[in-house]
Formats: sequence, C-alpha cells, structure tokens
Amino acid sequence: MSDLYVTLDEYHTLIETLALKVYESGWEFNQIVCLAKGGLRVGDILCRLYDAPLAILSTASYGGENNQTRGTVTFSRDISMTTANLGSRVLLVDDLVDSGATLERSIKWLEHKFGFYIDEIRTAVIWQKECSSAKPDYYAQYLADNPWIHQPFEKYEQMSLADLAQSRQVPETV
Repeated sequence: MSDLYVTLDEYHTLIETLALKVYESGWEFNQIVCLAKGGLRVGDILCRLYDAPLAILSTASYGGENNQTRGTVTFSRDISMTTANLGSRVLLVDDLVDSGATLERSIKWLEHKFGFYIDEIRTAVIWQKECSSAKPDYYAQYLADNPWIHQPFEKYEQMSLADLAQSRQVPETV
C-alpha cells in the first residue's frame, strides 16, 4: 500500500474543492451530517460555507497500531444536533471512503432512525478510494492506488500529553 501525506493547507484546499463540487451540482440540502471523527472538520467547514445546520453522528471503525486496523463499525446511540428535527435533504460527509462500510452503514442508520424526516441523502467525502464499495455523490479527489492517507492531525494519535508538554517546555534564561 502506498502512502499519501497531506499538509493542512492541502487538506483545506480539498475541502473547498468538495464544497464547490456540491455547489456546482445545484443540489440544495438543508442539513449536514458529519461522521465523527474523520468528518468533523469537513462538516465544520461546509456548515460555515453553506450556513446550514450541522449534526454529528459519532462512528468508529479503526484501531490498533497507529489506528490503521479496520474493525467493525460502531455507532453512537444518538445523533447530536441543534435543530428540533433532522432536515429532509441531508448531505452526509466524511473524510474518505476506504472499504465503504462506514458510509453505507451510516446511510442505513440515518434511514432507520430518521427515515420519516428524510427525503434524500447524498454523500460527500474528500477522498474516494478505488477499493471502496460505496460510491459517494461528491468527492474532491479520486485515489486509484488506494493509498494510506496521512492527514495533518494524525500526529496527535501518536503523541502523549507528556510528549506535548515536553515539546512545549521553554528553557530558562539567565
């Protein structure tokens, strides 16, 4: 498996590219649901650009060494949102589709819990990998070689608070 290293500037540019692809499609939505934790930053920026309410569905599917082992998808019991009801046209966002399992199961979870509110769900991700069984409606970058993506904030998964404190110590001056 190859590796793709992404800087913070590249990451933000890709989210902007994704936002423009949705915009250029002409599709109007009234709710963004982001899959936490990978989709949090994507959802945050999109909800600011579109001035649309953001809901958060927490999911987990990776663990192990360096958080690179795919496991079963786990969902939070509830969705977190600031509106009384979920919107009828939902843009479901995440950072990437790898196997596709999380995106596919998230759609089913939303339909099961909120199907009576939802008329349409579309999906948007920064990266679509070739190996994914899920094909998002919108993506910023297609990755035919299925690399492992090193995002700019993954360093925090390999850093302890003691490491952070040590890196912040300023030597005393005389």
